[in-house]
Amino acid sequence: MKNKYRILKIAVTVIILGLLLSFSLKRFSGQKITDNKISVKMNEKTPVYFIDEKDIREIVKKENPSGKVGDLNIPVLEKKINSLPAVDSANVYLNLNGKLYLDIKQRVPVFRLNKDGRDFYVDEKGVEFPISKTYSHPCMLVTGNINPDEYEKLAELVEKIDKDDFSKKFFIGISKSKGDYNLLTSDGNYKVEIGDLDNIEFKVKGLKTFVEKYLVFQDPQKYSMVSVKYQNQIVTTLNPYFKENDSILKAGNLELAKAPALAAAKKPDVMPKTETKKAKTPAAKPKEKAKPKTTAKPKETKKTEKKPTAAKPKAKVKIE
Repeated sequence: MKNKYRILKIAVTVIILGLLLSFSLKRFSGQKITDNKISVKMNEKTPVYFIDEKDIREIVKKENPSGKVGDLNIPVLEKKINSLPAVDSANVYLNLNGKLYLDIKQRVPVFRLNKDGRDFYVDEKGVEFPISKTYSHPCMLVTGNINPDEYEKLAELVEKIDKDDFSKKFFIGISKSKGDYNLLTSDGNYKVEIGDLDNIEFKVKGLKTFVEKYLVFQDPQKYSMVSVKYQNQIVTTLNPYFKENDSILKAGNLELAKAPALAAAKKPDVMPKTETKKAKTPAAKPKEKAKPKTTAKPKETKKTEKKPTAAKPKAKVKIE
C-alpha cells in the first residue's frame, strides 16, 4: 500500500508540473523576445574577441524572424551557434519569465600555425580554426610541416613556455625543419634545437640553467645554434660571420692541422742523436793524422782519444 501511495504522489506532482509548464508557456509564447530579454555571456578564462555579443544577437534574430517566444526553436539555435568555428560550446535556454540566456565559450588559441602557405589557430585540444578578419589574438607563432597528431603536445610546450616568465620573454617562436623542432629566441639570431617533443620540461630547464650561468655573459651574436636534444649535454655552434669568433675558429683549425703532424714531429727528436755520434768520429781522425808520434805508440793514441772527449763539454759550457 505504501508503494502505491508513493507512485500516486509522484504521478500527481508530474501532472501538476506539466500543467504549470504548459500554462506558463502559453502565457508568454506570444510575447516577443526584446533586446532586454536576451542575455549573452562569454565564458572563457582568457578574453578573446572572435565573436561579440552583437554577432550572437544577430544570429538569434535570423533564427527567429517573428521574435516570438513560441516560434523560437532552441535546439536549432544552439546547434547554429555551436557550428561557428571560434565557438567551443554553447548553452541556450529560457526561464519561466521568457528571458533567453546564451552561455557561450569561445576557443582560445594556444598558437598560430603557418603550414603549407596558410595561417590558422590551434586551441589546447588540438582543434584548428581560421583566423579572424577583425581580431588577431597574441600567441606563439609556429612554422613548418607539423602533423595534426602533434598539436596537443605542441600546445603543452607552448603553455609551459607561457607560464614561465623567463621562457616567455626568451622564446618568441617555434619552427620545425627536417623532423626537429627549434625554438626561436628574442636575444640574438641563434636557434635552440630541442629535437622531438619528448622530455620538454627537462630540456627547457637545462637550457634555462645554461643561459643564466653562461650565455648571459656572452655576446648574443656569438652562436648560431644551441642544441639540447641530446641527453645530459648541450652542444653549441659558433657563428662563422661573427668577427670575434675568427681567433677561436683559427685556433681550432690549427689544432686540427697539428693532429696529422704529430708523427712527423717525433722523428726529428731521434735524428740529432745520430748526427752527434757521427760528429765525434771525424773530429778524432784528423787529430790522429796530425800527430806522427801516435802512429808508433798505440797506447798514446788511446790517451789522445780521451782528451778531445773531455775538452768538448768544457767548450760547450763556455758557449752557453
